[in-house]
Formats: sequence, C-alpha cells, structure tokens
Amino acid sequence: MYRFRIYPSQKQKLRIINSFKICKAIYNELLETSIKTYKESGKTLRKFDYNKHLTGKYLEIYSQSKQNVSDRVHKAFSNFFRRVKDKSCKKKGFPRFKSRVNSITYPQSGFKLLSDKRLKLSKIGNVPIVLHRVPKGKIKTLTIKQNTAGQWFATFACEVKIPEVKHTSSEKVGLDVGLESYAVLSNGKFIDNPRHILKAEKVLKRLQRRLSRKKKGSVNRRKAKFRLAKQHIKVANQRIDFMHKLSHKLTQSYSFIAVEDLNIKSMLGNHWLAKSISDASWNSFVQMLSYKAVTCGGQLVKVNPRNTSKTCSKCGKIVDMPLSKRTFHCPNCGFVCHRDLNASINILKVGQDLPKLNACEDTVRPSLLKARVVEAGTICGN
Repeated sequence: MYRFRIYPSQKQKLRIINSFKICKAIYNELLETSIKTYKESGKTLRKFDYNKHLTGKYLEIYSQSKQNVSDRVHKAFSNFFRRVKDKSCKKKGFPRFKSRVNSITYPQSGFKLLSDKRLKLSKIGNVPIVLHRVPKGKIKTLTIKQNTAGQWFATFACEVKIPEVKHTSSEKVGLDVGLESYAVLSNGKFIDNPRHILKAEKVLKRLQRRLSRKKKGSVNRRKAKFRLAKQHIKVANQRIDFMHKLSHKLTQSYSFIAVEDLNIKSMLGNHWLAKSISDASWNSFVQMLSYKAVTCGGQLVKVNPRNTSKTCSKCGKIVDMPLSKRTFHCPNCGFVCHRDLNASINILKVGQDLPKLNACEDTVRPSLLKARVVEAGTICGN
C-alpha cells in the first residue's frame, strides 16, 4: 500500500464529496433492496443482480466505483451468513445502513498518474499529488479518502512479488509486551513505553474543552473540531512511527522472534488499563513484525500466553504471580528476575519448541505448545 497526499481544488473537492454522497446512497439502496427481496422471496441477491440494478443510474460517478460499492454490499451479506453458520461466533453483525462515506475506490481503471505532481481521476479531474516515491509493482486499486482533519489522501494497492531472501542473522529472541515497558526481550533488553496518549493528554483535553464551548453549527466549532482531529492524528502518527522503527530494528536484528498470541479484545474489558492498552497498539505492532519478518527472511512465532509469567524459566515451577508483583521469585530453585524478563525467556523457549512439536510430537508442557501455521514464516499458538 502506498499513501500520498493530494490537494484537490474547491471544485474538485465538491465533486469528490458528491461522489461520497452518491456511494452512500448506492450502498443504502442496495442494502434496502436486498432486505426487501429476502423478506418477499427468501432469496439473496447476487453481485450480478446488484450491478444490473444500478444500470443507467448514478452516472455522476465512474462505473467501476459503483460496482465496487455493490461488491461491498455483497461481501457484507456473505460475511453475515458465514457468521450465522459459525456457531462459535456470538455477534452476527447484520449489515447496517451508512450515515456517511469518506472514501471512493477505483478498482481497476479510471485513474492515471500523469506525472509526479498530477493524478487524473475519472469524473473528478487532474488532482495535484505529492508523489514522494514511485509505487512499485502493478497498481490494482486506488482509493481516495478524507480523514477527520479534512486532509485528502490517495492510496494505491499494488501487487508486488516478494523475493525469497535469507536472513543475515541467526539470533533468536523472545518478546513480552507490556505497559511498564513496551517490550522486554529475552536477552535482557528493556524497551521504554513512549505513552504517546499520556504525553498529549493535556493538549487534547484543552482542545476538547474549547470544542465543547463552541456553538453547534458555527464556523468556530468546525475549526475547533479540525484542530482536535489534527492533534489526534498527530498522536496516531507518532505511535505508528515508533512501531515501524521498532519492528524494523527487531526484524533486522533477529531471524527468529517469539511473541504472545494475546486476546487484546478481552483485555480491553479492564477499564483501568483499557486506555493504556489501546495506546500501546500491541496487535498492530505484532502485525508489523509479522510481515517484516517474512520480507527479510525471518520467522515470527505466536505462542499461547498461558502461564508464561507464572512459570519459572529455570526450573519450570508455576508460581502465583498477581499483576502488582513485578519481581519473579521462585521458591523452588531461588531464581529471581523481573517478571517480564522471565516471561520473555519462557516465550522464547516455547517458540523454539513449536516446530519440534509439529515434527517430532514433543510433549513438553503441551498446554503451551499448541500451534498452527497462519502464513509463510509465521506460526501461531492457540
């Protein structure tokens, strides 16, 4: 994915915003038609039926952009029926009507890069673009999007062949993510938690108070809303920048990385820690590690987090460890270290045993050694 800033003129902005409104109308109309058809006949519409329904309508936007909206409706219903059949899925998630749409997609054509400063869009015009790097591979789709701060972006989805490479290092490491330290490595390195939301909280609160005092519907309120949105985007960019740099450094330094397969959604149920966990973005960080490990010839392993903090990394005895207890002390062998360091060592041991479990059927702590391959170069523990 390649994302670039675009600077449409006022007329072009109106055309794009009008395209957003049309996409919303198409989505809601197709959704309503699907519901009505199912109630009357008990049958679901196909993607072909959606496209046929749109023939001769909404000529203000590009034809394939209309088909992309119908494809989204079709996928929404397909995913809903899949979840209905899946008994383990508690929330079925019936497709909802959209109140607003902030993006439009050109699936195959309708766009062209005229130069590093101009992007031609069908039904929109030649839009100024800052092409700070040339997209690699074959461009498959283009999405025009506006964020909450009113900034415009063009995102290219490209198909790229990733060559097979061999990692230059043979080092292995276990990684335990946390809140006191963002990550603790099994070799004893501690990575500080930047706590971006905490550092920006004072500014965010002040901007939020200013927004709440403005009269609804006024120009000043809209300006205050954009200022607050820009500050939130700044915090998000700082977080993403930190995770990209850290994941790049780790995947370049270690050919084998073992991490916990955490259930972040259930952890957010703790309202005392939910804001800090959301700010840490562990799931996004692990995703970055995953694809970067594969592209540089490494391997990422996700292990079952059960008892990784409670098990002594030296003798294997399980010790009761409440969250408030930060130092691990084993009453059996006398081993003492930081609880997160002990956990990272256990994560590395379990991760190294996962391939042996699949090949030789080892039985060392089977509760921790259940795994499945989720993608090339990545193994996930259940």
